Amino acid sequence: MTNPTHRPLSVLAVPAFKDNYLWLIHDGVHAAVVDPGDAAPVIAALAAHHLTLTAILLTHHHADHIGGVAGLLAHASVPVFGPRTEAIATVTVPLVDGDLVEVPGLALALRVLLVPGHTLGHIAFLREQADDHWLFCGDTLFAGGCGRLFEGTPEQMRASLARFLVLPDNTAVYCAHEYTLANLRFAAAAEPGNALISERIGAETAKREHGIPTVPTTIGLEKATNPFLRDEQPGIVANLIALGKLEPHSAPGAAFAALRAWKNTF
Repeated sequence: MTNPTHRPLSVLAVPAFKDNYLWLIHDGVHAAVVDPGDAAPVIAALAAHHLTLTAILLTHHHADHIGGVAGLLAHASVPVFGPRTEAIATVTVPLVDGDLVEVPGLALALRVLLVPGHTLGHIAFLREQADDHWLFCGDTLFAGGCGRLFEGTPEQMRASLARFLVLPDNTAVYCAHEYTLANLRFAAAAEPGNALISERIGAETAKREHGIPTVPTTIGLEKATNPFLRDEQPGIVANLIALGKLEPHSAPGAAFAALRAWKNTF
């Protein structure tokens, strides 16, 4: 393969299943796909945009994120980058925290962040380029919410999300599901005094009414409206106590655990 040129990069959302987004990062010629749970829509998007697949990037082992890998490998022989500590048979380039991925065919470097919680070996991919930061975070951070704790603990997820809090506010967040409106309804219940949440619900509802994805979001928007990044805000803590979901004077992190437990049944 020839060395990638510095053509501008774009990210294309490929809808799949009921509410998944598979992400195609491309320069108009070559493309890498993030979390291809289904091969067919990816192959269709590659054909429609005249793109050649050069890499597959995986954040964790759940089937709706890796189920299309075998089909894509039958379509194109490309490297598969994924977490070293998760049992994903198709991974050819195992990754650990801090690794830098030079994506084949693209002028793109992605830093690997280990972010356990949703699964124990979950990773995220971060592009850090001047004012253009992109975060492919799988099922760790969602627009307005965070992933369920299938394997990890609240403490692990909270620490993982803290790694995102320090990113620039304009970092584009490419999460893997269209859960935004349901998440924001919970956010409004968790922090009823936050007017920005109500404003966001209106804006995101208008997008969905026109078939427009609500993602990517940004770190700045999440910091302002996502209760899982705001668990120490006095309004959230007071509300949890008033609802009987948190004991007064609880230890740091208890509010996050209470929010995650509440969201599981909301």
